[in-house]
Amino acid sequence: MNLKSILLVLSLAWRAFAYKILLLAPIPIRSLNILGVGYVRHLINAGHEVTYVSAYPVKDISSNNFRQVDLSDTHLNLIAEDDSLNISYLMSHPLDEDGEIEYLQISSVEVGIATFENKQMLALLNDPSVTFDVVICDFVESEIYAALAAYYDCPMIWEYSMGSHWQTLRLIDETTNPAYAFDYLTSDIPPHHSVGTRVKKVWSQIKWQFMKYKTLPLERGFYYEFFGPLMAKKNKPLPDYDALIYNASLVLSNDYVGNGRITSVPQNFKFIGGYHIETPTKPVPTEIKTILDNAQHGFIYFSMGSLWRSKDIPEHVTKALLDLFGSLKETVMWKYEDKLLNVPKNVHIVPWAPQQTHPKCKFFISHGGLLSTLESIHFGVPTIGIPLYFDQFINVNRDVISGRTVKVDFTLNLVEDLRLAIQKIRHPSYKQQAMELSQIYHDRPVSPGKELVHWVEHVIKTGGAPHLRSPASMMPWYQKMFLDVVLYIVAVVSVFVYLVKKYQCTKKIVCSSKKLN
Repeated sequence: MNLKSILLVLSLAWRAFAYKILLLAPIPIRSLNILGVGYVRHLINAGHEVTYVSAYPVKDISSNNFRQVDLSDTHLNLIAEDDSLNISYLMSHPLDEDGEIEYLQISSVEVGIATFENKQMLALLNDPSVTFDVVICDFVESEIYAALAAYYDCPMIWEYSMGSHWQTLRLIDETTNPAYAFDYLTSDIPPHHSVGTRVKKVWSQIKWQFMKYKTLPLERGFYYEFFGPLMAKKNKPLPDYDALIYNASLVLSNDYVGNGRITSVPQNFKFIGGYHIETPTKPVPTEIKTILDNAQHGFIYFSMGSLWRSKDIPEHVTKALLDLFGSLKETVMWKYEDKLLNVPKNVHIVPWAPQQTHPKCKFFISHGGLLSTLESIHFGVPTIGIPLYFDQFINVNRDVISGRTVKVDFTLNLVEDLRLAIQKIRHPSYKQQAMELSQIYHDRPVSPGKELVHWVEHVIKTGGAPHLRSPASMMPWYQKMFLDVVLYIVAVVSVFVYLVKKYQCTKKIVCSSKKLN
C-alpha cells in the first residue's frame, strides 16, 4: 500500500469518528459570539464537522469541516439601541428591573423567530440531506431553539454565557432556592441571610415567571406554526413544546468553580469557563506591542466591553477621565470607538485590543463582563470593576469578596470614585490575590477547551447522556413539594378523626339507649 492510499485510509478512519454539530449563537452581541467561536475552534480541532449559525461570520477559520449560516442581514438591527443599552443614560438613571426582564425576554423571542425565518437558515432546514448528531445553542431567555433537537432527532446542549443561575438550572433540574441562588437581575451574592434580601430574591423570581407567561405563548405558537409543516414533511409527530424545552441533555456554563459562592448543580451542568481564551495566545499586534513594550512604568487597560461603547460617555466625563489618566505615571490604553482630541502623552486610544497578558500590565479597568473577568483571572491581573448591566454586578461583587477587585459605581461621580479606586488597587494584596485565584483557575484536571469537547462527545456517544439527568427534572412540581404526601396525610388524619368522632357519637347513643332501658 503506497503512502497516498495510507493517507486516504487514515482520513476515512478519522472522519468515521467525526460528529456533525449544529452550533447556534444567534443573539447579535459580539461577546456571545466570541464564546460561539470558542466552541467552533475546539470542536473543529477535535475533528468534528461544525455548522455555525451567527450574525457575525467567522473570517479566520478555513476548514472543510466548517460551514456557516450568516444571519447578519436580518439580525444586526434586532437589538435596539434603547436607553437601557446607552452608557450615557445608565450613568444618571438606575436600572429598571421590570423593564430589563421584559426587554430581555421579548427581544430574545424576536431574535429566535427571526433566526428561523432567515433565508439561509430556511435553506438549511429544508435541505433533506442535512443531519446532525447534536444541537448546541447559546441560551438567552428563549427555549425556542430546542425545536431543532426534535427536528434533527438528536440531543440538545445549552451553551450558557453566565454562571449557575436559576433561570438555566430550571431547564435541567429545578428552580433553585432563592435563599442561595444567583440571579443576574439582582446584585446580591448568596447565601442570602437577611429577610429583606430573601424577599427581594423571591419577588425577582415571581416577576420573571410572570413575564415568562407573557412570552411563552409567543414561542409556543410560533413553534407549532413553523415546525408543524416541517415535521410533517419528515412524517414525524410534533413533540409537545412544554415537554421539549425541558429535555436538554447538558448545560455548559462559561464559569468556573474557583470564582466561589457556586450554588449546587446537577451532574449535567458543567463549568468550562475560560475555553474562549486561546492557548498559546496569539501575538499582540505590532502597534500595540510597541506601546506596551515602551511603557516604562507599566500600563493600565481600560475597556467597557463590546456592547457598551466608551464613545457614548458624556463629553465632560470623558474629558475628566483623560485628565485623570494623564495625571498617572503609567501608560493607559483606552478602548474607545472614536477619535479623541487633546489626549495626554501617556494615554493611547485604540478601537480594539486583545485582552491577553503582558508582563507590564498593572491592572485592568473593566465593566465586569464574565469574559473579561475570566481573562483577568486567567492571567492573574487585578481589576477595577464598573458594572453596568446583566450579571456584571454579580461578577464584580464576587471579585470584591475574593480580594482582587475594587468596585466603582457607574454614576456622574465616576471620575472621583475611580481616582480613589486606582489608589486603593495599587496595594500589593490585590495583585497577590489575583495570582492566587489564577493558580486555582489553572489547577484543573484538563483544560476547559478539552472538557468542552469531552462532554459534547459524551452526550452524542451516550444518546443524550440520560444517566446524567437530575431526578428533579422528571418529577412534577407538586411531588417535589410533597403536596401529594401532605394531602395523603391530611386525608388519613381526616378519616381517622372522622372515625373516632363517629365511634364516640355511636358510643354515646348506645350508652343513652342503655340508660333509657
